[in-house]
Amino acid sequence: MPKLLKIITLIITSLMLSACIHLYRPNIQQGNVVTTEMLSQLKVGMTQEQVRYLLGTPILANTFDPNRWQYAYTYKQGGKPMVKQAVSLQFSNGILQNIDSTPLVSLPNPNK
Repeated sequence: MPKLLKIITLIITSLMLSACIHLYRPNIQQGNVVTTEMLSQLKVGMTQEQVRYLLGTPILANTFDPNRWQYAYTYKQGGKPMVKQAVSLQFSNGILQNIDSTPLVSLPNPNK
């Protein structure tokens, strides 16, 4: 009888604890954050050093075309849909020639 009581107590305790479990889904951000302000400061004719100072080192290095820089960013907040952004820069002789970017959306604050 005491063995049965221990088993029942264990089952009830485990059921009560399982009701308290909250699934934690961490925020995941990867890549280079490129804000609207940063993109507005980016101008054709800038040197690679100026671009690197403004945006940081590109996350994707193209081994076949070193004159093309890719800035990619993804952000997933908990169970919400993923936000994706991309900026592609084309250089010629170390000078920025072309800027191609996806529409930038307002990013959620990862500190909240």
